[in-house]
Amino acid sequence: MGARTGKEFLEGLAASRPTVHIQGETLTGGVQDHPAFRNVVRTYAELFDLQHSPEHRDTLTYTSPTSGARVGTSFLTPQTAEDLVKRRQAYKVWADHSNGMLGRTGDYMNASLMALNSAADWFGQADPQFAENIRRYYEKVREEDLLCTHTLIPPQVNRAVSGTAQAGGKLAARIVKEDDNGVVIRGARMLATIAPFADEMLVFPSTVLRGTPEDKPFSYAFALPNDAKGLRYIAREPLDLDRPRHDHPLGSRFEESDAVVVFDDVHVPYERCFVLGEPELCNGFYSRTSSVNHMTHQVVTRTTAKTEYILGLVSLLVEAIGIGQFQHVQEDMAEVITTLETLRAFLRAAEADAEINEYGVLTPAWAPLNAARNLYPKLYQRFPQILRKLGASGLMATPTEADVTGPAALDIETYLQSATLTGPERVKLFRLVWDTCISAFSSRQALYEYYFFGDPVRMAGAYVGSYDLEPYKARVQNFLERA
Repeated sequence: MGARTGKEFLEGLAASRPTVHIQGETLTGGVQDHPAFRNVVRTYAELFDLQHSPEHRDTLTYTSPTSGARVGTSFLTPQTAEDLVKRRQAYKVWADHSNGMLGRTGDYMNASLMALNSAADWFGQADPQFAENIRRYYEKVREEDLLCTHTLIPPQVNRAVSGTAQAGGKLAARIVKEDDNGVVIRGARMLATIAPFADEMLVFPSTVLRGTPEDKPFSYAFALPNDAKGLRYIAREPLDLDRPRHDHPLGSRFEESDAVVVFDDVHVPYERCFVLGEPELCNGFYSRTSSVNHMTHQVVTRTTAKTEYILGLVSLLVEAIGIGQFQHVQEDMAEVITTLETLRAFLRAAEADAEINEYGVLTPAWAPLNAARNLYPKLYQRFPQILRKLGASGLMATPTEADVTGPAALDIETYLQSATLTGPERVKLFRLVWDTCISAFSSRQALYEYYFFGDPVRMAGAYVGSYDLEPYKARVQNFLERA
């Protein structure tokens, strides 16, 4: 089949029957036409269509080594520096399309599956069949161009105990039975972004597990079709308010849904399992396979695109209201520029220092990518603050498209013009600023970026714990002892 078109993606959704609870309503199909999802679903369809555009086809696809069809570049196993660059350029095309606002485009999980497939023998430590399972699954997703998402963590009930221990271990998704053809999963997981309209749900390890018998039921990695029997999603309130794009330029296009995943005795066939009952393999799932390197390569590319968008938006805002000459404004602009150039440097260093891993895959260097993923969640929080400060009270009284074309049109033309823009042009720009820094959509973006890789405090602890401090301690100690 190869790389799908947007039409084929929508047809696949129309044939799917996921169970989705949203705002008191239960859907068992028709997600692609529901008001909560139809706009973002069509944005995802646009991403699939980009794979076939003359401008981007060669960047976004390559020739499958098995079928000869054109398949997505995010599935490409990098062997050369040119391969890594091609992968990054493909990430960037999709990220630019949404200004970096879509955090779960297909290339994110595709990058992970590529690395997991390359490290298939690692999965075979427990059972050679698991190695074959991950190989076959990667090829299936690549050749059918399936949109995958994943679910991350146990329900947030009592943070004083581990997720596997909450309510006596009866809440988190776990293996409750095993039969001749697979396992049965019961419980819940958070937090599955785009789950209602994905093709496949990947249920991967996400927390450190102890090597105890009690942790075995929570030690797994598997994949399911989005409409598997017993699988259901509880989606949050949509932030796409079904308003014109003029008024909600981001929320009306890029509102990815987030959902709690409930497993009501879901049967997972063995051929869809990659790890079962092996806590140590789960703990090494991302690092030992280099999956985290390739996923973060995609993320830093996306956040670079997002920061470019913020810089462009800040620049237009400053120009529109004539505040570029003020030094405190220049200081804020310099902060955005510095963040952008820092991200670009991280990407360049990760690619320049890439090395072949033990599975023969050219892998971006982890140190700069790890620095980026620890830094950006905090840096992004400043961008809405800067936009709010620069837009000031002008963001408090921004009319809608209906006002621009209605009885107030003349007043808007007269009183809402700016140094460089007409009244309607200024309103359109300020609506975009508003949707980037004030709206419910913008608040979700800030929260999403802050916790993208997990709790930043815990991440910082893990970062320090994994960093080799000894050479720097020795250097200072040698200085102290110098005659």
